[in-house]
Amino acid sequence: MSSPATSSSATHRSMQVGEPGGDLSLVRADTREPGPGQVRITVEACGVCHSDALITSGHIPGTTFPVTAGHEIAGRVDAVGDHVAGWSVGDRVAVGWYGGSCGHCDACRQGDGILCPELQVPGAAYAGGFADSVVVPAVALAAIPDELTAVEAGPLACAGVTVYNALRHSSARPGDTVAILGVGGLGHLGVQFAAKMGFNTIALARGPDKAPLAHKLGAAHYVDSAAAPVADALRACGGAKVVLATVTNAEAMSATIDGLGPRGELIVVGVDMEPLRVTPLQLVGAARRVYGHASGNAVDIQDTMRFAAQSGVRAWTEEVPLEEARAAFQKMLSGQARFRMVLTTAN
Repeated sequence: MSSPATSSSATHRSMQVGEPGGDLSLVRADTREPGPGQVRITVEACGVCHSDALITSGHIPGTTFPVTAGHEIAGRVDAVGDHVAGWSVGDRVAVGWYGGSCGHCDACRQGDGILCPELQVPGAAYAGGFADSVVVPAVALAAIPDELTAVEAGPLACAGVTVYNALRHSSARPGDTVAILGVGGLGHLGVQFAAKMGFNTIALARGPDKAPLAHKLGAAHYVDSAAAPVADALRACGGAKVVLATVTNAEAMSATIDGLGPRGELIVVGVDMEPLRVTPLQLVGAARRVYGHASGNAVDIQDTMRFAAQSGVRAWTEEVPLEEARAAFQKMLSGQARFRMVLTTAN
C-alpha cells in the first residue's frame, strides 16, 4: 500500500468545523490511502457524542482546524496498509474514543492504552467519523459481532464501553446493589448493562416520569432524586456497592456518597468542571472510594459489543443522514436526544 497520501482523485463527504466553536459544514475531502499500520474504513454509521463538542470547540490539546469529529465509528475495512496483520478488506469494525496510542509508555505496555499520554482520539488526532471514509491505526479496531448492525455498534464504541468497562472492573458482583445515576445517553446503557450483569439495579434520576423508562431498561428500583434525598433511598436498600455517575453534575454525584454501603464505590464517568463535595469522614468511616473511570481500549470495545450481542443490550438511537449532522449535533447538545444520535451514510 502507498504512504498516507491522498489518492489521485478520489474524494468523499465530510462534515467539518472550520474554527473552534464553528458550525458543521458539508465539504468534499480527499480520500487517503492507509499508511503502514493503518486501515481505511468505509463509514456506515457514526454516533454523536457529547465529547465531540470538546473537539469542535478546540478544548482537546493538539486539535487542528478544520476538524472532522466523530469517534463512535462503525463500518467496513476497504483498504489495508503495510505491516497490518489480522484485518482484511470487508471486515466489520468499530473505533471509539480510543483511536490509537504510542505503544511504548508504561500504560500501553500494561495493556491500558486508553490512559496513554499520547492517546489518539478520532477527530482530534486525525479526521474522525463524521464522513464517508476514515483512516485509522489498525490497533484501534474492534471487530463487530454479526448480531449487531453498524447503527447499534457505533454508540457501544464509546458510550457503551465506558459504562460496561466501569461496571465490570468495579468491586460489584452479581446480586450486589448497583445504582446508575442518570438515565440519559450513558445512563440508559448503564442501567441495561447493570441489569444484564446480574446486579440489583437502581436507577436514579429527577422526576417521576422517568420511572417507566427505568423499569423498561431493566432497573429493579427507581429513585426520584427530586422527591427525596438519594442517599436516604440507597441506605433504605441496604446501601449501594457501586454508584455509577453518568450525569454531568458534580452536586448530584456528591449527594450519593452517603448512600454507599461499607467499602462502596462512587465511579465517575460523567464530566463536570465543578468539584465534588466530600469530607474525609464520609470516606473513612465506611472505607468508601471515589474515583473516575476512562473509556476503554479496542479489545474492551470488542468485549462490550460481544456482551451486548449476547445479552440484548442496545443503545436507543435516532438515525440521521450524514448531511444533517448539524441538526443532530444540536439535538444532542440540547439534551433532547433519546438517547444517542447516529449519523448514517448511503454506503
